[in-house]
Amino acid sequence: MYSTFEVELKITNTMIRLITTLIITSLVFISTAFSQDLTGSWYGQLDIQGTKLKINFHVSEKEGIYTTTMDSPDQGAIGIPTTKTIVNNNILEIILKEMKINFIGELKGDKIDGAFKQAGMEFPLILSKIKIVSEKPKTRPQDPKKSYNYKSEDVYFTNSKANNIKLVGTLTLPKNVKKPAVAILISGSGPQNRNSEIFNHRPFLVIADYLTNNGIAVLRFDDRGVAKSEGTQKGATSKDFATDVEAAVKYLKTRNDIDTKKIGLIGHSEGGLIASMVVSKNKDVVFVVLLASPGVDGGEVLRTQTKKALELAGSSQEHIDFNDKLSNEIYSLVKSISNVDNLKLEITNHLKKASEIAPLSIATQLTDINIKNQVKTVTSPWMMYFIKTNPKQFLEKVTCPVLAINGAKDFQVIADLNLNGIKSALSKNKDVTIKKLEGLNHLFQTCETGAFNEYAQIEETFSPKALEIIKNWINKRF
Repeated sequence: MYSTFEVELKITNTMIRLITTLIITSLVFISTAFSQDLTGSWYGQLDIQGTKLKINFHVSEKEGIYTTTMDSPDQGAIGIPTTKTIVNNNILEIILKEMKINFIGELKGDKIDGAFKQAGMEFPLILSKIKIVSEKPKTRPQDPKKSYNYKSEDVYFTNSKANNIKLVGTLTLPKNVKKPAVAILISGSGPQNRNSEIFNHRPFLVIADYLTNNGIAVLRFDDRGVAKSEGTQKGATSKDFATDVEAAVKYLKTRNDIDTKKIGLIGHSEGGLIASMVVSKNKDVVFVVLLASPGVDGGEVLRTQTKKALELAGSSQEHIDFNDKLSNEIYSLVKSISNVDNLKLEITNHLKKASEIAPLSIATQLTDINIKNQVKTVTSPWMMYFIKTNPKQFLEKVTCPVLAINGAKDFQVIADLNLNGIKSALSKNKDVTIKKLEGLNHLFQTCETGAFNEYAQIEETFSPKALEIIKNWINKRF
């Protein structure tokens, strides 16, 4: 169920991506209590609004010290170290502090009956020793075959503005084009690998393959702290991630097999905001493609997203209206109070007062622990920066060609609201193309409703119509 004013991809990119390969420092906990044997591999499956997401835990014990790694196979995330493992009699608790994940369950016979919690949300999770076999194919129909008709090179570059962390990715180069134009792909919210993998879909792989086969080179890279890239997501904001993209641009300028005067950015969701930041001050970037990119401040993106999500989930109008008002009030507090301690106190008091007058469907969620989790989420550095930031301040400075496209059924970044914001901010730019694509969702899949639970069910990774628009727009100019 949705929290009272949940954040942009907390149900999607953060909850769903549970866990691209973010590296978390592994801590241990020594338990002296007698326990049943909870070691070994345990397999379970979350049900998030009808979408199944497998979660595996591998528990080890040595001299009374318990450690665990976690897998999210549907996201391609394997062997993630956890922060703490606590075993007490037949109770198992596993914590991933940085991702605000907690699992606690009780061994009952040959199963562990428990609950998986993240950022105020809670889902039942029953674990067993029986491995769950995926019903989905290992590849999606649009995944390219590895006998690529172009050059694919693993590359790395460093970000001098972030302790020289090494960022690792893939550069694909068309075979028959001398010094082609090149696009850097920028992922949306949450830690993601170079393929922007979600629900066994690899949209950045599909985009890179398509564009490279059509004469455009593409650089895509693992986010900081993900897969082969160094660094950490902890404490980082969109502004920090923009420096990673700047480092990618600087790296491409050293290549002699691309046209260094034809470097562009393609950003999805938050990646579009980041692209706008970079191009607003970097004249080495000569084109930008915004895919489902924010056109209004983050607080408005989140508020309208949650409202639409609740509508799609069939919530009552009373619930939707109260939640919308509460969301707006909370985000207004974030925008107006600069002292974090004061902000935490104000939000806490506001939510406690709201719990006294809220509809029952919301009041039951406003428990002390949920309020505490909500406050922690909303006052994190990334969230506060996102809520306060309006892309207009960057887009107004963009003079290069811009293509902005949204799916008409996108519930996360509402098409009309955000495209109009982008259009207004770019009013002085002479080369702007704005398109709302009918029948597409936030991931640019052809869909029925655009609801979250369709993401995994749809076999299409990225609309061929959208791919063609991007390709034609770039090739027409470069």
